[in-house]
Amino acid sequence: MQNNVENPNRDRPAQNSPMASIPVDSQSLPMKILNGLIIAELVLVFLDAVMNYGALIDSSPLRRMFNIAREDGIATWFMVSQTLIAGLLLWLILLVRRSQSAERRELIGWGIIAGFFTYMSADDASKIHERMGTAFSEFRKSGTAEQAGGGFQDLVNLFPSYDWQIVALPLLAGTGLFMLYFLWHRFEDLFARKHLLLAVGIMALAVVLDFIEGLDESHSMNIYIGLEEIFELESYTVSHFAKALEEFLEMASISLLLMLFVRHLLQIGKPRLVFEIH
Repeated sequence: MQNNVENPNRDRPAQNSPMASIPVDSQSLPMKILNGLIIAELVLVFLDAVMNYGALIDSSPLRRMFNIAREDGIATWFMVSQTLIAGLLLWLILLVRRSQSAERRELIGWGIIAGFFTYMSADDASKIHERMGTAFSEFRKSGTAEQAGGGFQDLVNLFPSYDWQIVALPLLAGTGLFMLYFLWHRFEDLFARKHLLLAVGIMALAVVLDFIEGLDESHSMNIYIGLEEIFELESYTVSHFAKALEEFLEMASISLLLMLFVRHLLQIGKPRLVFEIH
């Protein structure tokens, strides 16, 4: 005899359905990310030296794609991507700390740094500070600058490097000092603090190299001219690899900070993160 009673649980998913877990070791993951990023950055420097400077390929457009000194190649995409990821991690840290009822001033601090990294990713992608420098240079040459006062004009004329640094460096330096102070008090262990100081120091060195790059050849602080004379190098060789070093230092600094952000996010969450896929 056929049983026509309908099973009410027939269309329901099984209660004990298979589940896949992907454990993430919070101790080793941050350093694995850092090592991967540094290796990728060294590869970009190598490709620039071989493919672009060494002219391994004849096509100029393809060589420019590997030119780390340009801002329209693979290296720029990499820099923008990791800076944006660092910014997203900071926003996530802000949300986590907000859910943990952190103090308002701490949340504001995370928000400032998160906004800064988000802006820097947009700046690297669209050359905001370079365009601001160009606009400021046009302002200096116009009659408007003279109307601002001779003292202002004399002060501006004393600056020997790129105009964008006059406009952007005070803001960047101020935010960098705030970030150092804020993160120093969030990162309480020696490992994090050492890498924080290393990241800030590397970024400062990159800014110094950019400052030297913008000096006139006759300026006494232009050490690149001295290197050309001592080692009998071409001007393009010194300037190109100095720029490559500068870009590498900037990328390495962001990589260190990104590693610290991942590490801190895992620390304020669970000691071991597990992704569950139902």
